[in-house]
Amino acid sequence: MGIFTQHHTDSLDLKLSALEQMIQKFPEFKPVEALRAHLGSFGLTGAVALRPMYLLSGGQKSRVSFALITFERPHVLMLDEPTNHLDYDAINALIVGLNNYDGGLVVVSHDEYFLNALCDKLYLV
Repeated sequence: MGIFTQHHTDSLDLKLSALEQMIQKFPEFKPVEALRAHLGSFGLTGAVALRPMYLLSGGQKSRVSFALITFERPHVLMLDEPTNHLDYDAINALIVGLNNYDGGLVVVSHDEYFLNALCDKLYLV
């Protein structure tokens, strides 16, 4: 299960780069190029993947968190306010990615645009 919380940056070591964070979480995984390719699929390419995360924008930190939780291809994703810190283009990319995801998905969000584009069933609490 992959879990994305609205306070996802609390679980990141902001002194590390996105690549270093991936290496730390998955030390047994070789080659490193596969980790970089996975980060690249989230738009974290080139120097951005090597920059300390305290220098990244909120949206870029969210992308790092998404890369971390999806690397092992979980069967279920639980997302709490996943559109926080994302711009319009990033929200649309997230919608496309999640619509192509084959696993189960539980989303908590206040973003009606995001929910309408993504969800088959909606429960209001």
